[in-house]
Amino acid sequence: MRRTTLVTAMATGVALVLTACGGGGSSSSGSDSGEVTFWDTSGPNESPVFKKIAEGCATKDGYKVKVETQAFDGALNNYKTAAQGGQGPDVFRSEVAWVPQLAKLGYVADLSDTDLAKDTSDFLEAPLGSTKYEGKTYAVPQVTDSLALLYNKKKLADAGVEPPRTWDELKTAAAKLGGEKSFFLNNDAYYALPFIYGEGGDLVDASAKKIVVNSSQNVKALETAKSLLDSKVATTALDATNSYSNMQAAFSSGEAAMVVNGPWAVADYLKGAAFSDAANLGIAPVPGPSAGKGSAPVGGHDYVIRQGTKAKQSSIKFIQCMASVESQASVAKELGLLPTRKSAYQNADVKANAVVAAFEPVTKTAHERPWIPEGGQLFDPLKVGYADFLAGKKDAKTALDDVAKAYKDSVVPEYSVG
Repeated sequence: MRRTTLVTAMATGVALVLTACGGGGSSSSGSDSGEVTFWDTSGPNESPVFKKIAEGCATKDGYKVKVETQAFDGALNNYKTAAQGGQGPDVFRSEVAWVPQLAKLGYVADLSDTDLAKDTSDFLEAPLGSTKYEGKTYAVPQVTDSLALLYNKKKLADAGVEPPRTWDELKTAAAKLGGEKSFFLNNDAYYALPFIYGEGGDLVDASAKKIVVNSSQNVKALETAKSLLDSKVATTALDATNSYSNMQAAFSSGEAAMVVNGPWAVADYLKGAAFSDAANLGIAPVPGPSAGKGSAPVGGHDYVIRQGTKAKQSSIKFIQCMASVESQASVAKELGLLPTRKSAYQNADVKANAVVAAFEPVTKTAHERPWIPEGGQLFDPLKVGYADFLAGKKDAKTALDDVAKAYKDSVVPEYSVG
């Protein structure tokens, strides 16, 4: 997301390490320094696992690795500032939406002629799409993610309801689950996407260079979301700043019976009173306008190599190891994060992880986001418009027209407005 507020919240508390000279090395041109500086942008639940795997890769393949943790919310700007001056890490854990932006700026290496791009058939199609820009390969998929309906099994069983497959089914179930406490609706932009994609909408049409965020499908999508609040089958935090943390608290404590969230949130939920027994956490596809019509967005992270690194060959070896089936299986087993390699899902430990097993079908139907340099910038205007609409400050068409204007004015000015 990725992602917007959701990952910022997830990364809160992670130490921010600025390394103005990290990864540069002192070797002469054309040689390899043999030391890889890796900027890890994962959260506090995840970074110790990635550090252990990274150090194991370096030991196995004969180079040094220096793992530095970057808080997600400042990582992109920190990387761009460092890379602009020819400094920064050798390898960067990039959110999927950042890859085309960094490629366009010339801050990441073209990997098309390296071993990293030779055989990519084992990678899932959707996350692999995020590694490309203008026909060239600039990244390797690390983990993928999407959104699912997470639910409290005991609450649903006690109420005698099944996980809803449609938004109308959710409304029906809510009558038995306690009304508006049944479902917490996060008003962040990323969480608007299942409604938008479910109705066949999108934010932009990149191939036609057209802004379509204010389409009739999207108006209907947002109205569906607000109908959950108006029908008093869902609640939200009208303060967008606290929406994610309020959702986490409500679901973890057992106050809310259902939320829509991704695999990155599970570790925090399992610390909550409602899920002291991990088996109480249920995972199902996000509801849609009709059964089977839900469409959650693709998220996740990729590995990129900084343009101008003095440790390119060591960095290639590092990514080969970090993105291997073995490493991905370890990450899935220990963290419940979703592999980007198809064969990793056949690993016994991965199959045994209930979270990964439940999310696997979601990854196969996840909707690709626009892989354009401006992709990450599409969320801030939508976040404002979506929150304003849910709060009743604007109707759906006006809110989305304002988003379209913001896109035209400052995000993709060369695009036409639909």
